[in-house]
Amino acid sequence: MPAPLDVLLEVPEFSAAVRGGVPPEPLARRYGGPLAIPLRADRPTVLVNFVESLDGIVALGAGPRSGGSDISGASEPDRFVMALLRTLADAVVVGAGTLRAAPRHEWTPRAVAPRWEEACAAWRTEMGLAPQPTTVVVSASGDLPVAHPGLSRADVPAVIATTAAGARRIAEQGVPGRARVEVLAEDRAVEPAALLDLLARCGTRIALCEGGPHLLGDLLAAAAVDELFLTVAPHLLGRGSGEGRLGLVEGRAWPPAAAPWVSLRSVRRAGSHLFLRYALDGRRALPAP
Repeated sequence: MPAPLDVLLEVPEFSAAVRGGVPPEPLARRYGGPLAIPLRADRPTVLVNFVESLDGIVALGAGPRSGGSDISGASEPDRFVMALLRTLADAVVVGAGTLRAAPRHEWTPRAVAPRWEEACAAWRTEMGLAPQPTTVVVSASGDLPVAHPGLSRADVPAVIATTAAGARRIAEQGVPGRARVEVLAEDRAVEPAALLDLLARCGTRIALCEGGPHLLGDLLAAAAVDELFLTVAPHLLGRGSGEGRLGLVEGRAWPPAAAPWVSLRSVRRAGSHLFLRYALDGRRALPAP
């Protein structure tokens, strides 16, 4: 049995409406205690989960082997925490770049932590959730690998949030498996407000965003992020000219006076990996950069 995560800091949760709490015993023992997510009354609660290097890299460029597993060093504790968050979520939201960077992945708890599949499934049943979270892919252009397994698993619902132009492009390739296409804009961009509305119409109480950094930037600009779960890997990757390596937030920049601040909620450790949880103040939209 893997060792429990070391709990270095835990701020008690005082919200009246939460999902989660104490998970089934093996999960609680490994995580080092409860995991509860406050639920908003006005819209879906949006969680964000990323792994970054010590110098802030979250993506290594285009193509496969550019994402979290290589940055974390295939950290098993990181995959365990990812599975817990997916277990709590109604929907896992990713951008097209994240989809392309993981050509064989599906956005379910079992895909990242098969050892804990039974316990995660039992917790979802206990909470009255569907067997698997819905995969929501955001792509304005519709330029997607429609044969991707994350869009075609028989037991994993999938939604593609796109524009009218993007929907036409997807239709030309053939809509994959169980996926359905939702047109949220005429062209150019899928706005966070429209995405939140779609999630609400799908019955989502908790949405987990797993990337990429441009999608996170848009969500932050719309004050649509409630909590950030950030794994810091003891890895120094650096940036070279033209490599396309990305930081946690891309496509947006704010002056310090307007930038979002966060409050530290918990710190856990596995070896030299740190697992940080932050709460954001989502009451106001941020000015455009």
